[in-house]
Amino acid sequence: MDPREEIGDSERPLRLDATREEALEHAAKLVAEAWRSFDRFRPEEPALDDRVRHLIRGALPEDPVPVHEALDDAARILDESIAQPRPRYFAFIGSSGLEIGTIGDLLAQTYDINLAVDARAATVVEHQAVRWVAEFVGYPSAGGAFTSGGTISNLTAIAVARERALPGSRHRGLAATHPAVYCSEEVHYSVTRAVELLGIGSDNLRAIPLDGLRRMRPDLLAETIDADVAGGVTPVAVIATGGTTLTGAVDPIAELADVCGPRDVWLHVDGAYGLPAAAVRPELFDGLERADSCSIDAHKWLYVPKACGIVMSRHAGVFAGAFAHEEGYLPHQQHELHAADITLEYSRPFRALKAWLAFRAHGAKQFRDAIARNLGEAELLYRHAQATEDFEVMEAPPQLSITPIRHMPRGVVPNPHNQALADAIQADGRVYLASALIDGEVWLRPCFVNFRTTEDDVLALMDVARALGERLAREGA
Repeated sequence: MDPREEIGDSERPLRLDATREEALEHAAKLVAEAWRSFDRFRPEEPALDDRVRHLIRGALPEDPVPVHEALDDAARILDESIAQPRPRYFAFIGSSGLEIGTIGDLLAQTYDINLAVDARAATVVEHQAVRWVAEFVGYPSAGGAFTSGGTISNLTAIAVARERALPGSRHRGLAATHPAVYCSEEVHYSVTRAVELLGIGSDNLRAIPLDGLRRMRPDLLAETIDADVAGGVTPVAVIATGGTTLTGAVDPIAELADVCGPRDVWLHVDGAYGLPAAAVRPELFDGLERADSCSIDAHKWLYVPKACGIVMSRHAGVFAGAFAHEEGYLPHQQHELHAADITLEYSRPFRALKAWLAFRAHGAKQFRDAIARNLGEAELLYRHAQATEDFEVMEAPPQLSITPIRHMPRGVVPNPHNQALADAIQADGRVYLASALIDGEVWLRPCFVNFRTTEDDVLALMDVARALGERLAREGA
């Protein structure tokens, strides 16, 4: 018997075959419709319709449905989800889904290249994209890699710092060592996760108090490190934040470098959110070139779709010291390094392509202009809220593109009122933002990282907040 008869080569499953061009054309129409909807605000977020409710409760399908029908259902589900690319999405620090990045993702996923090993041209493009991002923000990178985002980027950098401070700890573990990592009181939670996963322990994460601009205090950092060293502790790294998620504060990098340099402590800048602003306001990031490593999420303020993080170091070869392994099924010459030798992941999609395409299609100037617009939008909201009766702003103007505001009419209890206002704004649906707890106080926390947002959208945010806030105050909320 012909072995092919047992396989059944005449009908191969999981191929679209004759319908694939039609499916691609239909998907392109759905994407174009989504882009058009993102170009304008919509007055409210739709509730789940009966079709979507039926779909999400369905059992595992045994037989296929027409591809057009499946795609339409997928688009309907997405349209009834909260989409960060919409121009009046101001919550958290979202991704605005740059169109060329979406197309780049489609191309990259079509070829499904794995960048854990040498992928020829794709590997070269990843290296080039790292260099371009480094040049854009003014960082003298000697090497780096794309990651899934800031969590893995910070984990990677701290792993490198741990191996440098405690050589061999990746093999022997941390028994009988006393490591510590230093950060500001408003560091991103991913740093806490990283020290826990790396065996350093969150009890050994030293939170340094803030100054009046909500930045880490270098003088207290120096005192803490010196006291730790005197007590037998090994400083592993200092994590400076290039734009905190609460208020957008940028730690004083040059002053922190002055502390770290003489003490031979690794300085990492977590710039997942704010570091692209160094291309527009380099004075906020003075001393960045002295940091040992830094990280950026291109899916935040470089606008491309998730997931697209970058971790870089100005020291050549340091990533391999923390991650390199010799695997029998991944043989390579001793002088060659695969990406799996310098990063955590072995399944690595071609994330760099969307950033590379974005810089090619738009150029660095358009990115600087878009970031400058977002900075201006944050300043506009600050001025407008400051001049609006019953609204409060923080004492200092925004450093980056986050502008916390509070509604404080007479007779309300501030925290419950502002939390109720945040909830009411989300339920209303004309704009979308979230609350934040800052020094025990509830604030509304709009963040501007969307290239589609306009000044009209900023003013609409204030109109909605004022109208709903006044209604809640009248109702006694």
